[in-house]
Amino acid sequence: MRNLVIALFIILYSLFTPRIIFAEYALPYPSYMPGNKLYVVSKILDRAKSWWYWGAIGQTKYHMMLSDKYLVEAKTLFEYKQYLLAINALRLSDEHIAEAPKYITMGKSRGVDMVQFESLFTAELTVHRTVLEKLKTELPKTFIWTPEKQPVTTINIDGLLSAAITLRAQQ
Repeated sequence: MRNLVIALFIILYSLFTPRIIFAEYALPYPSYMPGNKLYVVSKILDRAKSWWYWGAIGQTKYHMMLSDKYLVEAKTLFEYKQYLLAINALRLSDEHIAEAPKYITMGKSRGVDMVQFESLFTAELTVHRTVLEKLKTELPKTFIWTPEKQPVTTINIDGLLSAAITLRAQQ
């Protein structure tokens, strides 16, 4: 009987004791990509979310979330050799990654504890740089895009990726 009580106690303790799980920063799974019918809807919802996420903490989360989303979109599009679409996604990721530190600073100036977001942002920057450096080694330095009946466009992929890496290193 005593062993049954001890076993029951151990089982209940293990079921109801909170566990702390530490994981590295992970990028999200790719969302709707350009060309999908719901891509425009997701872009509209992303804009609408800016009204939902208000305040220093909310805006920090919002910009970090969208920076991740567009980096994953850019990475996927680069892998499928959709360079023009990938560059647009990378530009959006850069815009949002540049906004997050402003809200972290604003929160600290207002007395909000932003230590957790600072460390999360640092981890995000590290993962972003890793992804961008990997892309830089895998992708061509330049790409010449020749659309029908329009002038040729040379895309400096290496320069754009270097600028994105530099932006994240300066944050």
